[in-house]
Amino acid sequence: MAETGDGPGPVLVLGDSLSADYDMPREAGWVALVEDRMRSQDDRRGVVNASISGDTTRSGRARLPALLEDFSPSVVILQLGGNDGLRGLPPNEIRANLEAMIDQAEAAGAGVLLAGVRLPPNYGPAYTRRFEEVFAELAEERDLVLVPRLLEGVDDREDMMSADGIHPAPQAQPVIADTVWSALDGLLADTRADTARPD
Repeated sequence: MAETGDGPGPVLVLGDSLSADYDMPREAGWVALVEDRMRSQDDRRGVVNASISGDTTRSGRARLPALLEDFSPSVVILQLGGNDGLRGLPPNEIRANLEAMIDQAEAAGAGVLLAGVRLPPNYGPAYTRRFEEVFAELAEERDLVLVPRLLEGVDDREDMMSADGIHPAPQAQPVIADTVWSALDGLLADTRADTARPD
């Protein structure tokens, strides 16, 4: 849970079932593990997990303004798009929704970490390639911190995935937390420094 105080605001995670502790206790999910890592480094800003199973970029875009107002996060982790891709929605629509959320977060003074996923191969190489390019292009154009594949080292291992083949199992959560932390650590340091600077 996020703590209040004069320091930087919490980390807000806006994601889908990959971040929503799907079929496991909250404390076992990668979001809670990242928060534990923050606390071990005496970073007490906390994490707000606003992820919802089944969420899309469209619904995340609609939810984000209220979350920004309620929590004033210093960092927003955008982990959305997988459900859009599984439904075959147009990549340009996915991109427009993600970019709108980036605009909203940055306008509220938050740093943004963008997390992508890999689609199953049955969606065809052209669509999957364009889907993945959306995240890479936005990260480059907007100078964002990017996790290209949230499930790197997980989604290609049966022992790390649930029986449905889509959701990572509890034993995969520390791997995901490490992947996110490798990108988030520097962003946390930047936002601490920004808060410490005098006006």
